[in-house]
Amino acid sequence: MTRPRILITNDDGIDSHFLRVLVEAHLEHFEVSVAAPFREQSWISRAITREGEVKVCEDNRFNCKGWSLDGTPTDCVNIALGHLIPVNEHPVAVISGINLGYNAAYPFILSSGTIAGALEGLMWGIPGIAYSQMVPEHLYEYLRVSHGMIEGALAESVKNAGKRACEITQSVLQKNYTGMIVHNVNFPIHTEMDTPIEKTIPERFHCGTLFQPVSENSYRFKFTSELVPLIGTESTDRSCLLREHISYTQLNYARLCAESDGL
Repeated sequence: MTRPRILITNDDGIDSHFLRVLVEAHLEHFEVSVAAPFREQSWISRAITREGEVKVCEDNRFNCKGWSLDGTPTDCVNIALGHLIPVNEHPVAVISGINLGYNAAYPFILSSGTIAGALEGLMWGIPGIAYSQMVPEHLYEYLRVSHGMIEGALAESVKNAGKRACEITQSVLQKNYTGMIVHNVNFPIHTEMDTPIEKTIPERFHCGTLFQPVSENSYRFKFTSELVPLIGTESTDRSCLLREHISYTQLNYARLCAESDGL
């Protein structure tokens, strides 16, 4: 029996260990293709390379067909679907992740290259699922520089997240969702094979400035964890993660067009 095909991308770059975990977990049940950025493309949302060329190289590091692209996650999915994968072999889903760090709450969701990769699949009429892994704040920079290479309990948690992601992918496809929905899944720091899944809504908060001065006339990105909640309830994605549960949010982009309070 032919296994269903999926396309996997990310925004942390093709060197990410978290990406490899996601690919290996899905290879047990799917025919997988990988199209991921050559370098990290975090916080880039749905940016598309309009000027210049996007270079594509075949990448053989996975046990499946793969390409690295010198572009954004949206570039990767668009070029893969438009040029690299034959139309008669188009995937049944576009999977993005596992992101290093959570993509919960509106400021992160709207800035996420990971979610944008899944959204680009949706623009082609293909279900999009984004996976992200919450990590200890004090380890984030080390993990980013090391491309997610970890040991111990956190490594086991990410491995479990990969397995749970594959289960969720299968469940989403079985339910045959229609409409403009991106499925956004966030795993807590400690993810087990029996960690409960909660259906959540995005939390709203104010990030404040994301830049710090480096000279009189220049600034550099520097994330601050001093977040100011605007609306927070027990049903939000971040609250769920803090309870050490898996957050599952349906991001319904059709509402952007269908709902309005009027002028």
